[in-house]
Amino acid sequence: MSSTATTPGEKAAEQGYAVPWWVTLRRRFFRGLVRTVFKLITRVEIEGRENIPADGAYIIAYNHISLFEPPLLICFWPELPEALAGADVFDRPGQNFFVRVYDAIPVKRGEYDRSVIERMTAVLQAGRPLMIAPEGGRSHELGLRRGQPGVAYLMDLLNVPVVPVGIVGTDDHMLRRALKGQRPRLQMRIGEPITLPPISGRGAERRAMRQTNADLVMQRIVDLLPARYHGVYADETA
Repeated sequence: MSSTATTPGEKAAEQGYAVPWWVTLRRRFFRGLVRTVFKLITRVEIEGRENIPADGAYIIAYNHISLFEPPLLICFWPELPEALAGADVFDRPGQNFFVRVYDAIPVKRGEYDRSVIERMTAVLQAGRPLMIAPEGGRSHELGLRRGQPGVAYLMDLLNVPVVPVGIVGTDDHMLRRALKGQRPRLQMRIGEPITLPPISGRGAERRAMRQTNADLVMQRIVDLLPARYHGVYADETA
């Protein structure tokens, strides 16, 4: 009697994915509240709304400098996307409030967690958008860091497009400046969806192709950002 292993994608397809109604209600309430705060203390400008897919699964890939990019995206995106957050954020007083209220997916940085992959896969199998910061976490500075291959892994697994988003104006001191009445100007620039080349090969070759695809995603984000944000990709865009 023979048996075959179930892949994360196959298991997700069997289990399906649905957001409980009370979580959706909670998300909508707090999104409206936080969006109102953004509008009161900052000036939000959005470019490229026409590039957001009307339906189907896709990954939202954005630059991540501070605590403010994820809520900004969630508050002004037309659909409620699923979101990833570092597992350590769930244990930080104050910072953990939004991720717990929103029911974000906790991810242990730098570790492979099959259950997390299965949940992310299930989100995409259900035709929902999923937010991912390809840099793997906050940079705390304007310059981009090297993209991690996780986005490319998911794209290769399910063949979904990526919508690149460049966010300008956020930083660790944004809230302090806003409370002083400066009303920071925040720009969310949405690029056209991209589909990356399929990944093939084994071992080191496959890992290298994932990194190449992750860098292609980052390059599309770079295209949406001013030069001072380019960081490790500055020489590659010169």
